[in-house]
Amino acid sequence: MATTAPRRPGWSDQDHLRTVPNTHRRVLRAAIAVTTGVGMLLTGAPAPAQAQQTVAEIEAQIDEVWAELEPTIERHNAVRQDLAAKKKQADALQKKIQPLQVQIDLAMDRVSEFAARSYKGGSPSAFSAILTSGKPTHLADQLELLDQFARRQARDVQAVVDLKEQYAAEKAPLDQLIVELTSTEAQLSAKAKEIDAEVDRLQELRLQAYGSSTSLGSLRPAPCPATYPGGAAGKAVTFACAQIGKPYIWGSAGPSGYDCSGLTLAAWRQGGVSLPHNAARQRQVTRNISRDELRPGDLVFYYSLSHVGMYVGDGWIVHASQAGEPIAMRKLGSGIHSYGRPG
Repeated sequence: MATTAPRRPGWSDQDHLRTVPNTHRRVLRAAIAVTTGVGMLLTGAPAPAQAQQTVAEIEAQIDEVWAELEPTIERHNAVRQDLAAKKKQADALQKKIQPLQVQIDLAMDRVSEFAARSYKGGSPSAFSAILTSGKPTHLADQLELLDQFARRQARDVQAVVDLKEQYAAEKAPLDQLIVELTSTEAQLSAKAKEIDAEVDRLQELRLQAYGSSTSLGSLRPAPCPATYPGGAAGKAVTFACAQIGKPYIWGSAGPSGYDCSGLTLAAWRQGGVSLPHNAARQRQVTRNISRDELRPGDLVFYYSLSHVGMYVGDGWIVHASQAGEPIAMRKLGSGIHSYGRPG
């Protein structure tokens, strides 16, 4: 029976293999390979397992998705407003055009009737009355009246036609714009399905991070508002604070839920101030103020004007932040674009 060289203390398998014949080396290599393979099968670890995402990593992923999603939502809000406003203008012009068309039709009927009675022997015939008058001067007077009447009718008709053309010219670009906006709205409606899908994905990520619990910490960690400014701002900030805990619903201005610009719109509506449903447009219609001038009720705009919240005092805002998170208070934080005061 073949023998193997004795194993020296502290030597590895490879060290030992170098001291034995080739045949024995092949046998030992095979044995070591089998032993190693069995060990891996038994431990079930052919490759390192992927580490589970932490809550911080999931939150970072959610924030990244939301940074792309929220501008799309705000653009959707703006286009819906444009579409409604332009349709309203077009309808108003159409209401002005309709009576003008009636006036044209009536004027043309009068001219046609007059022509028929004058030249086709209608009863009574204007020409018959003229010819039986017996006086040439009277005949000339009648012809002059006839000519004046015809010219007056022509002027009346032309004036109405001119007005109709004026309104039609004003309405034509609106009709074209409505076609364009309707097309854009259709595209955004399709985009809305993608938004819904992304929102659902965010909800799944939140469940992965927090489980079935809906608790995301204290939603009102400080007095809201910190001070009461009175007037329209007081009504606005009081309303905004009262919405804390309601869900974020994209494209909504209440009452069951809000998106960011929908919340500030609804709040300032309580104070009698109308704001557009879009953060960038709210920035356009509010007075620019500095951070030192902030008072409860003022608006705080973030990033590239894709987000807005309401200042409630002591460095806090109330805002509808993103899908899956209820309306809550938070510190002013970073990413601030500017500050605006409605009214």
